[in-house]
Amino acid sequence: MMDESIIKNEDSDSLHVLVIDDDPRLRRLLQRYLNENGFRISGAESAKEAREMLKFLQPDAIVLDVSMPGEDGLQLTHSLREEGKDIPIILLTARGEPEDRIAGLEAGADDYLGKPFEPKELLLRLRAQLRRLQQPIMTDNVRAVRLGDMEFDPIRNLLIHNNEIIHLTGGEIALLRVLASRPNEILSREDIVQEIGMEEIGERAVDVQVTRLRRRIESDPKQPRFLHTVRGKGYVLKPSYSLS
Repeated sequence: MMDESIIKNEDSDSLHVLVIDDDPRLRRLLQRYLNENGFRISGAESAKEAREMLKFLQPDAIVLDVSMPGEDGLQLTHSLREEGKDIPIILLTARGEPEDRIAGLEAGADDYLGKPFEPKELLLRLRAQLRRLQQPIMTDNVRAVRLGDMEFDPIRNLLIHNNEIIHLTGGEIALLRVLASRPNEILSREDIVQEIGMEEIGERAVDVQVTRLRRRIESDPKQPRFLHTVRGKGYVLKPSYSLS
């Protein structure tokens, strides 16, 4: 049954967040807190219910518990990414080991927050993810780059192929922006971690995002043409050309 309290902010232009958690107390707490901080909120208690809601809702972000009965948060995240949905997803879980966080990123999540947590921390992470998509900041050193017959537009944060948009997650966009800002230059994992803000998860998270990004931009991810690994040093983006 759909959550009875679909909380709406009076501002119809406010961003819409779907909270999916089988714990009704936590779900309602997050709904109230996020609503008080300017978001429109919908709630679901299971992946099944969320799927029904997503047939008619287009949320700007999803906050999703990992450990739910039936289809869990990792499975739902992976499924949504396979369907081409690039909505920012933040996973919530009591399992806070680095391996669990990496599993979340591999499934396609943009961020991963361990329980217990302060609602304000979720709010800050949510805003950070939404800024990547809603309010891209163009700096002088982030360039448009061409990758074969694809082009990355850093002003709109879009990867375009034959006039069609290739959907990227927030993490993939952040990685591509960093690499595009310094084309043909080797960047260490540590440099990328600091640029993207993955300090909590560490350098392994960079490898996960690189793997995901290669699936988007390479015809053969195992033999990359553009995004190369430099053994012992890091990664380098070698575009067809960059547009300064």
